[in-house]
Amino acid sequence: MTLLEVERVSKWFGGVRAVHDVSFTLEEGDLLGIMGPNGSGKTTLFNLIAGALAPDTGHIRLRGREIGGRTPHRVCASGIARTFQLVRPFRDLTARENVLVRRFYGRARHGGAEAFTESERLLRLVGLEERADTPAAHLTLVDRKRLELARALATQPQILLLDEFLAGLNPAETASAMTLIRELLASGIAILMVEHIVWALMDLCRRLVVLSAGEKIADGPPEAVAADPAVVDAYLGAYPAPA
Repeated sequence: MTLLEVERVSKWFGGVRAVHDVSFTLEEGDLLGIMGPNGSGKTTLFNLIAGALAPDTGHIRLRGREIGGRTPHRVCASGIARTFQLVRPFRDLTARENVLVRRFYGRARHGGAEAFTESERLLRLVGLEERADTPAAHLTLVDRKRLELARALATQPQILLLDEFLAGLNPAETASAMTLIRELLASGIAILMVEHIVWALMDLCRRLVVLSAGEKIADGPPEAVAADPAVVDAYLGAYPAPA
């Protein structure tokens, strides 16, 4: 069943066309990868879906209901959560407190003992149970990324938007993060993932959408996308395999 529908969405910034006439769907329980060169419109597309920007034209629907142009908190309450490429925790709060804030003000807005229990579960899930009382400002990059994910999951999303979640990780951390993504997918959460580590997208995703200069130039299984001359010319060349 179609969970998210992006239909002919466009966004301009003055005379600059950031996203033009982009369409795709995300099915329940699926993982869709979005890739393309820098400046291709990937983050703008995420901002449109998450409510940080309103589309100039087109429609964004969640389970058939229009969400394009809604504010970020309303989009989150509808069931879409995101992580940011540049992580944004509350630096002076502990890891646990960061997750609790999202639990209190997310889609379900649970409080009290239930919120505390769920926050502990999410910290264990992302591997931060031993850093629960550490202020976010004192966490390493990889731990801040894990905290960012736990914060997003605390809102109980139907769809998770991952914006370059693997960026900056070493090979062992990347493998661990990919395992976690597969676990989230198995739990029933649909995932939309922007990533520059092409081999990881090829390994994780059953389907890829490729953007170039704001337009969709390919949409299909990884093997077909990797062999598409337009994608090779615009972005891939010969993508590197993992070491």
